[in-house]
Amino acid sequence: MTVLVRDLLPSDAVAWARIRHAAVPYMVTTPEQVVFDLAAARPDEHYRLLVAEQDGEVIATAQVGLSPDSSEPGQAFCNPYTHPERTGRGAGGLLLRTAEEHVAREGARAIYSWVLDTPSNRAFAEKRGYAPSRSAHFLRLDLTNGSLPPRPGVPAGVELRSGADFADDPRPLFVADAETTADEPSDIPCEPADYEDWLRQIWNHPGLDHALTSVVLVDGEVAAFSAARTDGRTGYMSAMTGTRRAHRGRGLAKLAKHDSLRRARAAGYTDAYTGNDADNGPMLAINRWFGYEICASEVRYVRELG
Repeated sequence: MTVLVRDLLPSDAVAWARIRHAAVPYMVTTPEQVVFDLAAARPDEHYRLLVAEQDGEVIATAQVGLSPDSSEPGQAFCNPYTHPERTGRGAGGLLLRTAEEHVAREGARAIYSWVLDTPSNRAFAEKRGYAPSRSAHFLRLDLTNGSLPPRPGVPAGVELRSGADFADDPRPLFVADAETTADEPSDIPCEPADYEDWLRQIWNHPGLDHALTSVVLVDGEVAAFSAARTDGRTGYMSAMTGTRRAHRGRGLAKLAKHDSLRRARAAGYTDAYTGNDADNGPMLAINRWFGYEICASEVRYVRELG
């Protein structure tokens, strides 16, 4: 009955996705995406996927690494999840301890972890020396009831395109993604700095659906976008929706997201998910307008490493 922690093997990918779906069904995950994330990681991320195994069964998972694009060095992360039917066996604590030792060896000064906002999960983190920081929400929209609001008007000089239209040169989307990511509320401010890394990890990610990703052009230049990740079956997730600084306040993010959701519904996706920082009032307002409802919340916890 001993619980053992080890690195993920390709043969564990199906179990990993199954556990992640059971623990956080509001996140779109497939075995192919799990394997890709590990293979595409940068060396300076020191990225590892850990599994906890008991009697030959994988019962918990954790992703751990450093945030090399952070403006403050030494920032690390670990997000452990245990299958809801396998809790209370020590797997989560063992995964977390293994992750802390790993990033500490690589120079981490602090480690952050997203924790589902329930009494038991918060107690788990606080018992191990973690302190709460910011909070966020998962939201869900049912795409089967045909209740999308009418599309906002398209102003003069504005054009709607898809991510697939940028297959030959996605650099304009990289520039927009880097700018909007830098402005997102976060404990670890990050800005994608390397185009080749972005191509490998984001643009070429198997979950990113270029056809369902919507892009708003203003006078021919990218002004806003809504990136779509899917599981290829029923699950759709807004991976990032943003507007470049010079174009904010014109409703362009709402226009991009509406177009992406419309495409997703037409493609047969039934469950749309998104995530919002609790302090991101403008994006929460947009999602309420679409009809999204909060289905779960989480809290970012942090522990300083000695």
